[in-house]
Amino acid sequence: MTLHYILFDLDNTLYSPRYGLELNVGRRIADFLVAYLGLSLEEVLAQRRERLQHYGTTLEWLMAEKGYTDIEAYYEAIHPAGEADSLAPDPALRAFLESLPLPCGILTNSPREHADRILQRLDIADLFTHIFDLRWNGFKGKPHAEAFHRALQALGSLPETTLFIDDIPRCVTGYCALGGQGILLDEENAYPGYPHPRIRHLRELTGFLH
Repeated sequence: MTLHYILFDLDNTLYSPRYGLELNVGRRIADFLVAYLGLSLEEVLAQRRERLQHYGTTLEWLMAEKGYTDIEAYYEAIHPAGEADSLAPDPALRAFLESLPLPCGILTNSPREHADRILQRLDIADLFTHIFDLRWNGFKGKPHAEAFHRALQALGSLPETTLFIDDIPRCVTGYCALGGQGILLDEENAYPGYPHPRIRHLRELTGFLH
């Protein structure tokens, strides 16, 4: 079936994990959990690792199991204003996105303010028709089927006609389970045995556009 749209993940997909932005987010999440749950760092990391098998995000887990309700305070702690300062405009990325023959959007498990900071720092904010963030998705993130279906419905598109790219295997697998065309971006070759399409660089996407 002919592709009509390309849907990108944001973090570690539109910029390299080598910038360390997501590692810093992970550290801030761990610090927040230590303070909120009153546990040691080791206990927090073990709990989060185990429970995230059942949820799209840490926030979703806290809301579902820990009675957490102050969403804005969480986001202020995890996504401070200067979080994207290590990034810079990426002319090569912009030229690549401009060369794509299909409209593009973003589906992220981050809040919109985080997405806006990243896209503005990279100077590509104007290249996406839609940005579907975690608030927009009712805090039900990838890989939940609902997150994908809501975005596709808003686009008036189908899984079979929408190419989805993410750096997290379970997110791509979740999309493929819906009958969608999913590609894992594995820049650091961390998942050589991944059973679905896998690329090392975004420019390899052109081989899947048909």
